[in-house]
Amino acid sequence: MVIKILTILFLIAILYSLASSLIFLVKDKGEGDRTVKRLTWRISLSIVLFLFLWGAYQLGWIEPKSGPIHVPQVIQLDK
Repeated sequence: MVIKILTILFLIAILYSLASSLIFLVKDKGEGDRTVKRLTWRISLSIVLFLFLWGAYQLGWIEPKSGPIHVPQVIQLDK
């Protein structure tokens, strides 16, 4: 459960950084460096989240769901 909460918090932080960079882009009209800093934060948070999830998988804290994959069958109609 802790892994899910941390993942959701990371995703919220990534979305916040993305939204704030858009706001700074509009407000600064391309003049400041705040947009670049926020986008750098977004990329950094995304990399940290990926590494965290990969590490949690390697340590056995999370596992992919097992079970059959449902593939819909295609029905061919005769002409």
